[in-house]
Amino acid sequence: MTDPDLKIWDGMLAYLRRHSPTLCRQWFAELEPLIVDSGTLFLRAQSPVHRDYLRRLCTEPFNDAARTVSGRLLSVRFLGPDDPAPTAGTAQPARPRSLIEPKLSASTPPLSPLPQAPARAEPKPAAAQFIEPASRRDDALVINPDCSFENFIVGPSNRLAHAAAVAVGNSPGGSNNPFNPLFIHGGVGLGKTHLLQAICIRIKQHKPDANLCYISCESFVQQFIEAVRTGDMDAFRHRFRELDCLIVDDIHFLGDGERTQEEFFHTFNTLHTAKKQIVLSSDEVPEKIPVLQDRLVSRLKWGLVTDIQPPDQETRVAILKNKASIRGFDLPDDAASYIAARINGNIRELEGAIGKVQIQAAVDDRPIDLSLAQLALGGPSEVGSNEPSIQVIINAVTDFYRVRLVDLQSERRHRSIAQPRQVCMYLIRQHTKHSLEEIGGYFGNRDHTTVMHAIRTVESRRTSEPDFDVVVRSLEDKVRKP
Repeated sequence: MTDPDLKIWDGMLAYLRRHSPTLCRQWFAELEPLIVDSGTLFLRAQSPVHRDYLRRLCTEPFNDAARTVSGRLLSVRFLGPDDPAPTAGTAQPARPRSLIEPKLSASTPPLSPLPQAPARAEPKPAAAQFIEPASRRDDALVINPDCSFENFIVGPSNRLAHAAAVAVGNSPGGSNNPFNPLFIHGGVGLGKTHLLQAICIRIKQHKPDANLCYISCESFVQQFIEAVRTGDMDAFRHRFRELDCLIVDDIHFLGDGERTQEEFFHTFNTLHTAKKQIVLSSDEVPEKIPVLQDRLVSRLKWGLVTDIQPPDQETRVAILKNKASIRGFDLPDDAASYIAARINGNIRELEGAIGKVQIQAAVDDRPIDLSLAQLALGGPSEVGSNEPSIQVIINAVTDFYRVRLVDLQSERRHRSIAQPRQVCMYLIRQHTKHSLEEIGGYFGNRDHTTVMHAIRTVESRRTSEPDFDVVVRSLEDKVRKP
């Protein structure tokens, strides 16, 4: 690629980081700019999964970045590792560098397209090679490259489900497979979809030619209804019954239609008999899915049924730091602990919080730290409307003892740090609904027994030391105030 074309790509990355911070991923820097040919910038992705994700979700932002940075009506085309690209001989002449390196500014409008040189009369037969192949059906779910096993944070709430998913990804189907079908259930936003997509990624890594279908139950139902309407059931059955692996998200939506259940029952039997892998996710265990036929319930329970529970404080902190790393920035420990303490629901809410913090940092043009996280997520704590937040308690204690939160979360055991740390743990336990494990996780991933020891120590000192009891009482009055 020519140097001026590389300048376009570098400028695009800077533009995307500034104007689309929540879209950007660390692996964008690994995209390979190939050439600018006939008004198109070709970028090569490191895998078909990355390519398909970019085509489905990133085309417009990339086009906008290319046109703004270059001042030309450029479009972007994403290629996979094996997709053909134009050769250097077919590329348009590079424009002068001064015309393609405008300063990046939100207020700088794109330059008007420059006149193109007259097109040559001779045909360019090679151009037909550059048409993007229809590599996937539009109704298939897009696989997010971020949802790999490497990016899945394992904790007490999901350990079995993760181990089973890894086993399926490494060795799908086959005879005597205790994980066929694999049925993962749990609440919304707890990581079921991540595991399903990780299985898809792992299978494609080991078996690129595997005939794999990753689809939502809703799409399966809609395709069945359309096939019945058009009389095209043979094509429908051919598609789903000759797969190597069928992965269906939200299978609980199957319970509404008798004929749909009938079709899925026979599809299941065909694949299972042929030793093909089946992976399903649901909000409920099979027997609790409404109006699901008993014979289908029994099929869904043939293999392993495992659940995912909400993550604890320590796991939430690890998830936040990992998602920040994927987006290309570091989340300080105190900021991660603050966010994890405020949001104890599901992982999607954690990711939403990361996005808010990232946008706030971009708007204010400042580094991400605890104070910025507090600004971005301002408002009452989500752990209880009538109780003080952890941060309110932390502020009261650190202000009184003149210490920093990072010191309380450190390994330091000096009395000047240990005492306010114990008081914090005691007050959080007394005035919030956080568990011992969550409190320990907030203070440097300490064990719950450490928290219990801190609580007993404070209780004992309150009984034996009147002055200390007065201090704790005043702090309690302060954190109770609205």
